[in-house]
Amino acid sequence: MKGTTMSYLIACFALAASTHAFAESIIVQSTTSTKNSGLYDYLLPKLEEDTGVRVNVVAVGTGQAIKNAMRCDGDVLLVHARSAEEEFVAAGYGEFRRDLMYNDFVIIGPETDPANVKEASGAVDALSRIKQAGAKFASRGDDSGTHKKERALWRRASIDPEAGSGQWYLETGSGMGATLNTGVSLSAYVLTDRATWITFANKQDAVIVFEGDEALFNQYGVIPVNATKCPNVNKDAAQAFTEWLLSERGQTAIGAYQVDGKQLFFPNAN
Repeated sequence: MKGTTMSYLIACFALAASTHAFAESIIVQSTTSTKNSGLYDYLLPKLEEDTGVRVNVVAVGTGQAIKNAMRCDGDVLLVHARSAEEEFVAAGYGEFRRDLMYNDFVIIGPETDPANVKEASGAVDALSRIKQAGAKFASRGDDSGTHKKERALWRRASIDPEAGSGQWYLETGSGMGATLNTGVSLSAYVLTDRATWITFANKQDAVIVFEGDEALFNQYGVIPVNATKCPNVNKDAAQAFTEWLLSERGQTAIGAYQVDGKQLFFPNAN
């Protein structure tokens, strides 16, 4: 009996080792907001159950994620800077790009709102008020999707914030969470994606002071990395991951994800 039991255990361990050895896995180069919001913790077990694909997420700013993927360090790109994503595909690094989901950016700041941003007519006016008041503004300064959006808004306001670097304009060179911590501690304004703000725990007296402008729309895209450029890509698993996210089941799962009763992402696959 003992020998039979031991043989059974050895067979089980061998089967587990074999299953692990041949399990499909991919690296997803991702923006931080999707990871920090808890979306992957919610989605990936469902995806793995349906497809067998195990996903390892590298969460960095969009600019860095794109650079990593261009170095072939990843199988799929999931970020939020459409023009940069389209350039990535046009350069041959991506198989294709698809809209996946969206939310929006908001401007947060101290409840006292020293720049009177709450009365702004739009996002560009909001930033102009911050500059005119000499109020502090904390920027990620890291070429992330959020930073790209912020710079685009400053350009539309005809303002060069870097002229005030170290004075009223504070560049953290850090992720969204760290930048929010800096902003809150210094009573500064910050542009952030809504999902990160909803899940951010250290709000203190900071509140959303501006939201709702179409200019703050925040689209996420998914791009399988091109195996012709990067022969190490796990093409089949990357395709299965992408197709699942774009499928009715994946889109429904994205839309069902909530934190504190609030929906963080809105599916819109085309």
